[in-house]
Amino acid sequence: MELSEQNVKKQRPVHLDLQTIRFPATAIVSILHRISGVIMLFAIGILLWLLNSTLTSAEGFASVQSLFDSFVMKFILWGILTALGYHLLGGIRHLIMDAGCWEELKSGNASAKALFVLAAAFSIIAGVWVW
Repeated sequence: MELSEQNVKKQRPVHLDLQTIRFPATAIVSILHRISGVIMLFAIGILLWLLNSTLTSAEGFASVQSLFDSFVMKFILWGILTALGYHLLGGIRHLIMDAGCWEELKSGNASAKALFVLAAAFSIIAGVWVW
């Protein structure tokens, strides 16, 4: 049975309200994994600048060391560590899924929720370590 053009047009949404759509945990994990990858891309620039500054001279090392006394720098470092931890844990989850495990809906949701819990714990540990 073929669908006519009128039937197809009637089935299409007139207005798609993105605020009413509820994403499953697996979709949120995937989106945040991509965002953490972008954050780490920019973090590489910051970390390379800090490394270069510390290696130029003793004064450069002392200035970078004094930077880590400020709240802003500690917050940036905590953000970098949190993104790194989330991306690492999410990457491990993706590798396990590529190996054929956790591909069903129930186990995929469970692993996504476990990732949230582990990432939050890692973020708290990183915060305690930085401060």
